[in-house]
Amino acid sequence: MNRFHVHLHVDDLQKSIAFYSKLFAAQPARIERDYAKWMLEDPRVNFAISTRGSKAGIDHLGFQTDDAAELFELKARAQSADAALLDEGATTCCYARSDKHWVTDPQGIAWEHFQTLSDIPVFSEGSKVEESAACCSPSQPGQPTGAAAPACCTPSSRDKLLGMALKSASPCC
Repeated sequence: MNRFHVHLHVDDLQKSIAFYSKLFAAQPARIERDYAKWMLEDPRVNFAISTRGSKAGIDHLGFQTDDAAELFELKARAQSADAALLDEGATTCCYARSDKHWVTDPQGIAWEHFQTLSDIPVFSEGSKVEESAACCSPSQPGQPTGAAAPACCTPSSRDKLLGMALKSASPCC
């Protein structure tokens, strides 16, 4: 069975956790320093918030599947929609190891289809930026104005395909 997915960027994580916990009458299933996620059953929603965005608001929508067959079906439907599809396959993102792909609707809204395989202890494994807790803002402390962004901060193929502004050092979520 599919679960609807919503990922929002927020300015104040603690304030947003308090608000959504009351709104949903449930505590988050996972809380990290920059992220929180509720796995609601009624309605069946994976609702995530993070402080990784350049501005508050909807980052992306999607569907989380329970198994590979459902993910394959979503991929076939996305391909039939005549939209560019980015198949990330097995990847890490949002404190999870997943199999996923992305499409963008005609208005430019990113849609993620994924199956979560396991939890991981960091936002995105293999990210040097994550390990150093740096962020990709237009001007880093100590970085001269106009200096080139570090390689980890350049737009990923996902960002380019989806027409998304670079929001984080991670090429996902």
